[in-house]
Amino acid sequence: MSMNKILLVLVITLFPLYGLHAERTNGTPNKKSYKEKVVLACDLHCQGCCDKIMKNIAWEKGVKDIVCDLKTKTVTVTFDNRKTDVETLLTAFDRIDKPAKVMQADEEVKK
Repeated sequence: MSMNKILLVLVITLFPLYGLHAERTNGTPNKKSYKEKVVLACDLHCQGCCDKIMKNIAWEKGVKDIVCDLKTKTVTVTFDNRKTDVETLLTAFDRIDKPAKVMQADEEVKK
């Protein structure tokens, strides 16, 4: 057999296996997500309160995103649960004199 035919046979037989590998590594079923979101009720009076939270809590280990909603007086924190947890975040809020509590799933955010 010529070298070209051997390469062609190898490519044809190995290509489906590459597809399986790509599906397993890029697909979400086998990929574990470490991002977690928590909605906290916090006594926010003004934009300065939001700025204080954004400035200080953003530096906490594992925090990926913070969204302050002055109208509903809530703070949504997205974090990596391998690096921090909700209790640590609540302690961080206490340190900046902005105590917060976790909103229950059944609590409605009033707009």
